[in-house]
Amino acid sequence: MKIHGLQKMTLLDFPGHVACTVFLGGCDLRCPFCHNSDLLDAHAPALMEEEELLGFLKGRKGLLEGVCLTGGEPLLRPDLADLCRKIKELGFPVKLDTNGFHPAPLGKLIREGLIDYVAMDIKNSPEKYAETAGRPGLELSPLYESLSLLLSGSTEYELRTTVVAEFHEEADFPAIGEMIRGAKRYFLQRFTDRDTVPFAGLSAPSADEMRRYAQLVQPYVQSVSLRGVE
Repeated sequence: MKIHGLQKMTLLDFPGHVACTVFLGGCDLRCPFCHNSDLLDAHAPALMEEEELLGFLKGRKGLLEGVCLTGGEPLLRPDLADLCRKIKELGFPVKLDTNGFHPAPLGKLIREGLIDYVAMDIKNSPEKYAETAGRPGLELSPLYESLSLLLSGSTEYELRTTVVAEFHEEADFPAIGEMIRGAKRYFLQRFTDRDTVPFAGLSAPSADEMRRYAQLVQPYVQSVSLRGVE
């Protein structure tokens, strides 16, 4: 497997763990606010091969406490289960980031015990989901299937929404709450602009707006937290 990026240490990506983050290219969504738009193409030049990554991990035993797999969309990779298995065999817990539109491979990883934590994106309310994901006519049934896997299973998870002023408003958050009713953990992440964001002119909501949005979702879920808001 080709590896498109590696952050050698992070305290933020895998809750409760000192981890590294592995970036895998290729994604089937085209979110206008994506921070990793350089990873949309699975055929982009790779940073390293799988064996080099595994060698790095072998040398970090006792220093790292977990491995995050992100993208792009990792579940597009047919050999992802093999990579997860090899990482687990080295003794590292695995966290997976996913857009939620690939329930079959997600379910396989969960059933086989190959992932320990899932972070799944919730882009917006159902009515605005396709626009926010950059995919007109996007069918949401796979997303609901992935949600059901997480909410009814025993694998630790979080749901998260990157909040962008141009895409999100108050009315969206009760609708999101209905989508994810009963979820354990939901995070609202405040958008930050970067050079890799494909569309210029996007902006972050105010801190007060972020707090208000969190209040609107609170009745539907067990825990709501903010990221990027002091």
